[in-house]
Amino acid sequence: MSQTSSAESHPIYPPPADFSARARVPSMDDYQRRYDASIADPEAFWAAEAGELLWREPWTRVLDWQMPFARWFDGGKINVCENCVDRHANGPLRDKAAIIWEGEPGDQRTLTYGQLHEEVCRFANVLERNDLTAGDRVIIYMPMVPEAAVAMLACARIGAVHSVVFGGFSSESIFDRLEDSGAVAVITADGGWRRGSVVPLKPAVDEAVAKYGKIKRVIVLRRCGNEVAMNPATDVWWHEAAAAAPATHSPAAFDSEHPLFILYTSGSTGKPKGILHTSGGYLTGTYATCKYVFDMRPEDVYWCTADVGWITGHSYIVYGPLANGATQLMYEGAPNHPDFGRFWSMIERYRVTIFYTAPTAIRAFIKAGNHFPAGHDLSSLRLLGSVGEPINPEAWTWYHQHIGGGRCPIVDTWWQTETGAILISPMPGATPCIPGTATRPFFGIDAAILDDAGNECAPNQDGRLVIRKPWPSMTRTIYNDPERFKKTYWSDFPGLYTAGDGARRDEHGNFWIIGRLDDVLNVSGHRLGTAEIESALVSHPAVAEAAAVGRPDDLKGQAVAVFVTLKAGFTESEELRRELRNHVGHVIGAIAKPDDIHFAPGLPKTRSGKIMRRILKELVCTGQVTGNITTLEDYSVIATLQQKIAH
Repeated sequence: MSQTSSAESHPIYPPPADFSARARVPSMDDYQRRYDASIADPEAFWAAEAGELLWREPWTRVLDWQMPFARWFDGGKINVCENCVDRHANGPLRDKAAIIWEGEPGDQRTLTYGQLHEEVCRFANVLERNDLTAGDRVIIYMPMVPEAAVAMLACARIGAVHSVVFGGFSSESIFDRLEDSGAVAVITADGGWRRGSVVPLKPAVDEAVAKYGKIKRVIVLRRCGNEVAMNPATDVWWHEAAAAAPATHSPAAFDSEHPLFILYTSGSTGKPKGILHTSGGYLTGTYATCKYVFDMRPEDVYWCTADVGWITGHSYIVYGPLANGATQLMYEGAPNHPDFGRFWSMIERYRVTIFYTAPTAIRAFIKAGNHFPAGHDLSSLRLLGSVGEPINPEAWTWYHQHIGGGRCPIVDTWWQTETGAILISPMPGATPCIPGTATRPFFGIDAAILDDAGNECAPNQDGRLVIRKPWPSMTRTIYNDPERFKKTYWSDFPGLYTAGDGARRDEHGNFWIIGRLDDVLNVSGHRLGTAEIESALVSHPAVAEAAAVGRPDDLKGQAVAVFVTLKAGFTESEELRRELRNHVGHVIGAIAKPDDIHFAPGLPKTRSGKIMRRILKELVCTGQVTGNITTLEDYSVIATLQQKIAH
C-alpha cells in the first residue's frame, strides 16, 4: 500500500510487514543505528563481514590507505574460488543447486555445489596443464553458459587474472584487451544462441589472436556445434581437455590484494580502461551487499539477468551469490525469444524468488504489453531489483504492479564497474521506497553530493556524487595506468572518489541519481540531466522509451533533441509532438522543452540493452554515424533513424 510524501508529492511504498518481520535489516531504526556505527568505524564493520569468509591466514591490518591506493585486509591470505565453491561443496550445501541454467533453445542443466566443485577442479587442472600460472592474464569470451562461471572460478582458483569480454564485442575489442592486459590465453566457445540463431564467437577470437601474436593457448567450448577452425599450435577443445583432467584440485592461498580480474570499461579518450579488482576486499563487498541488499535466504531462487561480460555478472552472478551459497538461475539468450513471455515463463517454472534486471529491459517489457506477464504465475517473487541506470518512476511503478503484484519491495541499486559492489540501495525490509530514488547508502559507504566548489549541496540541489571514505570492493587502479586512475577518479576534490554521476539528495536523505555528468546538457546556462528529460517523456502515457541528447545551437549553446518510441496504439503526429514538448515543460520547466522530437520505432542499443546515446548524438549533429557500432544489437535501427532525421 503506498502513501504520499507531502514534501515532494512522491508516492512512498513502505516495506510489507511480513517481509520486514523476517528481514536481515527489519526497520529504518535498525538501518540507521547500524549505518551510523559503520560510518563511525568502517574498518570494524568491514572486518566483521570479511570475518564470515574463509581465510587461510588472518590479516594484520584492515586498511592501508595511501590515497588513492588502498590495501584491504593486508597480510591476509585467501582463495576466492574456495570461498565460492569448496566451503559449500565440502559442507551441508554439497547437494544444493548452485546454478540452474536454461539455454535459449530450451536445454536445461543444474549444477549442485558438489558438481560445480568437480567442474571447477577439472578446469583448474586444464589451465595448469596448459602452463597457466598465478598472475597470468586470461581473456574469457563466452556465451551465458555455466562454463563461463566455471572458467572465471578456475582462474581465481589458480590465481590467474581473468578479463571477461562481452560476447557481443568485436574482434577489435578482443585485440585491444589482449594487448593492454598482456594476456597469454583465451577461453571461448564455438558460438552462443541469440534470438534463434547461432552467434559465432571463435572467428572473432581467431582474428584477434592472429593480430596479437602472443597467445599460447586457446581453449574452446563446444556449445552450438557450428563449424570452427582449430589451430593445432594453440587451440584445444574444452571437453577433450576436461575429460582427461582429474576432478580434484587443491586451491592455493593468495594475498588479499592479489589481482582477481581486469574488466574493461569505455573511456572518454576512446581507449578502454582496465578496471582492476583484487581478491579479499572485492569478495567481502560482493558477499556483504548480496546478503543484505537481496536479503538472501537459503531457500531463495535468485535470478540476475545480466551477462557475465559486465560487472553486474561478475559481482551478482558469480562471486556474490556463490559466496553466499545461493541457488541462482542463469539464462543464455534474449528476453524476447520466442516472445516477451520468456522471462515470466522462467520465473513461473523455476519459482524464482528474487529477480534483478535493468530499467531498459523493464521499459521493453512495458512496450511489449501487460498481457505477457499477466499470462504467468509470478507469485513466487518476493523481491525485485533494478541495476544499470536510474529507473524512471513510471517503469518502477509498472515493475512493482505488474511483476511484483504490488507486494514486492524493489531495490533500486546504484554502483559502478569501479565500485565493484552496490553502494546505494534500499534495504528491502527497512527502507520506504520512492520510485526513482536509490534511497540510502550501504553500510560503511560515506556518500555526499558536492557543488563545483566542493561544498556539500543543500537538499534538492544538483551536484556531483562523491564517496568520502575507501571501501573494500573499490577498484585498485586502472591496469598499467595509475596516473589515469588518479586523474579520472581522484582529481576533482582532494581525497574524494568522484563517481562521474550527477545527483541530488532530498530532505529525507534519499539519493536521486540524475545521470552521468557527461550526459548533462547546458541549455542557455541551465544544466539539464538527460535522465530527467527522458523520465519526463516516459511519464507521458504514449511513450514507451525515450533518449535525449544535445546538439550545438548558436543561441542556446545546446539544444535538446529527443528520440521517442511510442507504445502500441499511439500514432506519430505533429499534435502529439507538441503535446510531448508541453508535457516536458510541465514536468521540468520551459527551459527543458525539447527543440527536436524524433519518433523512432526503436533506439540503438547494445545487446545488454544500453542505449547508445553517442550514436544519437552523431546523428543529430552530422546526420551520419562514423564511430564503432560493432556492439549494436540491431543495425537496421541506424538506417531508420537517418531517414527520420533527413525528413
